[in-house]
Amino acid sequence: MRFLVLSGLSGAGKTTARNALEDLGYFMVDNLPPMLWQALYQGLEARGVARAGVVVDLRARAFLDGLEEALSALNPTVVFLEARPEVLLRRFNLTRRLHPLGAGNLMREIGEERKALSPLRARADLILDTSDLSPRELTEALARFLGEERGFLLRLLSFGFKWGVPQEADLVLDVRPFPNPHYDPHLRPKTGLDPEVKAYVFQEAFEPYYRALLTTLGLAAEGARREGRRAYTAAVGCTGGKHRSVALAERLAEELSGRFAVEVVHRDVEKE
Repeated sequence: MRFLVLSGLSGAGKTTARNALEDLGYFMVDNLPPMLWQALYQGLEARGVARAGVVVDLRARAFLDGLEEALSALNPTVVFLEARPEVLLRRFNLTRRLHPLGAGNLMREIGEERKALSPLRARADLILDTSDLSPRELTEALARFLGEERGFLLRLLSFGFKWGVPQEADLVLDVRPFPNPHYDPHLRPKTGLDPEVKAYVFQEAFEPYYRALLTTLGLAAEGARREGRRAYTAAVGCTGGKHRSVALAERLAEELSGRFAVEVVHRDVEKE
């Protein structure tokens, strides 16, 4: 099991880093005393957990006596976050949070914290100065260091408006203006996966509307990827979710698969 220790100065971004690690599949525990790390490691490993870690900072200062012993026993990957004193001061002033030392003099408290955590910093495999990093940049830096960068996934979900709009959708595309195979007795039993239905839906007169949907979806997904999103869900809806939405989702997926990893789900295709 890969075991990681995340530490650093208060205000340097440990909460953002912990959330990023959890998104990467790490089972994270906040401020567990070092004397309990080995028990945690053994318990999680026995249950097949592949990645785990602990967050430790000055809030656990009463238990740091066993730190060296725990580090030597487990030899974890140590990540230490820090920032310039003036940046930490500004962040505390913006959030109006108290420093863990709580003495009332932030600059002195920051210096004392840095000194108290110096043994962890000395053992760090990665020291990140987050002074000029956005949350997204911090997340990307962690993923690169751990070799666990994850690609962007575009999810296409076909559905029928009569069954309700998917709550998980980031974008809803309405394809009801396309020709409806439901009114053709021969096509009604079929689905948007059938070539005959696709040919009926994609009549030449509606090609400009399709191209507009393709452009809109491509731009929206690209914007989500630039913002650091892991995934983006576009719901493609017709009346019943059996013909037009299925055909459109399949074609959109095919045309966008060269730019994104694409996953297609047809939520209502089996409903009558």
